[in-house]
Amino acid sequence: MSEPKRCLWPSNDPLMIRYHDEEWGNPVHDDAKHFEFILLDTFQAGLSWKTILYKRENFSKAFDRFNYKKIAKYDEAKVQSLMQDAGIIRNQLKIRATITNAQAFMKVQKEFGSFDQYVWQFVGHKTLINKHKEHGHIPANSPESDAMSKDLYKRGFKFVGSTILYAYMQAAGMVNDHISSCFRYKQCS
Repeated sequence: MSEPKRCLWPSNDPLMIRYHDEEWGNPVHDDAKHFEFILLDTFQAGLSWKTILYKRENFSKAFDRFNYKKIAKYDEAKVQSLMQDAGIIRNQLKIRATITNAQAFMKVQKEFGSFDQYVWQFVGHKTLINKHKEHGHIPANSPESDAMSKDLYKRGFKFVGSTILYAYMQAAGMVNDHISSCFRYKQCS
């Protein structure tokens, strides 16, 4: 049986292929999953997604299975403990930003009823369908990620630049950036 046609970025890496084939681009409507993606994309800033994906389980263990309610209450001792955890990216600014983001995340939930309701407004509550024929045509940001970034910063979030948020939007299925010949393109449309 031949391999299906897919985007080029997973390369021949089994974990990247599984992530691409099963998760990347599926529309997310679960607040816990939204927070997980924001946390992972925060740590990915300046690094490759492959690095983060291979450390995902370590991040999950270190950050209480991405439980934003627990993370929002982390104290200095927990920050220092995370700084000693070789299984994650030990960047103090990103660790502290994650705590700040968890607190801001819950404020958004309180205001909008859910983070999902808030975040999907930036794309009109439906997946934006792009029609890229080649990976090189996929942008690093968009007017929607620009607007989301500006609003999240205003709400106290950290490490939420437009490029980081565009990657998050791709992962969370708010934008379909599978190339049009990829077998996942139609599945995520």
